[in-house]
Amino acid sequence: MSETLFGAPAGLLARLNRSEVRVPDVRAALSRLTDDEIGPGLRLDVFEGTGTGPMVVLEEAGRRTRVLLAELAVQMTRSRVPATPEGVTAATVAWLARRPVPDEVAAQTGIALLDWSDPRQTVLGWRVVVRRGEVGVPWRPSRTATLPLVHQTRSAALGRAATVDATLHVQGPLGLCTATDAPGLDTAVLVRPEALLQEMADRGLRLRDGHVVVTPRRPVAAAEGPVARRLAAEATEACATLPWWAVADLGWA
Repeated sequence: MSETLFGAPAGLLARLNRSEVRVPDVRAALSRLTDDEIGPGLRLDVFEGTGTGPMVVLEEAGRRTRVLLAELAVQMTRSRVPATPEGVTAATVAWLARRPVPDEVAAQTGIALLDWSDPRQTVLGWRVVVRRGEVGVPWRPSRTATLPLVHQTRSAALGRAATVDATLHVQGPLGLCTATDAPGLDTAVLVRPEALLQEMADRGLRLRDGHVVVTPRRPVAAAEGPVARRLAAEATEACATLPWWAVADLGWA
């Protein structure tokens, strides 16, 4: 299930019982945030603004984000966030976790994962992602990020991906690789596809026409071409099937 800007989608009952989140609700939620919920290195201030209404300003590692409280309230209402202190506060915490990633933070902690490169979710590419608790946030270079910085950040992210620990489960004609470091890091194992292929061979699964089934933020499946295509056809989430040799040719999303 995909997540919205404010966390997991609301259930069916919450969607029917739509309530309106207002600016005072968002302001009160921001004032209730604890230091642990804000996190280290992030500064949060609310300013009244002139004519546009109050706004929240986030500053972190040289990156500044400004958002009108009215805009947040509208987005929360559209996302069916319950207009209760608990509901709005939880949505605010989820929104903070998904704030833009500063270039400096991406360079220091970003990891390379596979993600969709297009809105139709048909093309895969590598993306630098920063983990914030249980959430993985993609890095989008700022307007001041230089080309050398982008290359260095991506290179470092690939290096971190190569160190992710994973567990391989072999069952019949299928191998399933799951990251053990943290949820959602599974596709990092494809930074070194030859190592995974060798481990499967050592476990008795030798693939002549090896294919992988890739679902971003989910475990990676490997099998012979016909089996992999059948798995993809039965999947409930958007996924892609590609041969082993094509993994090395994937670019950046």
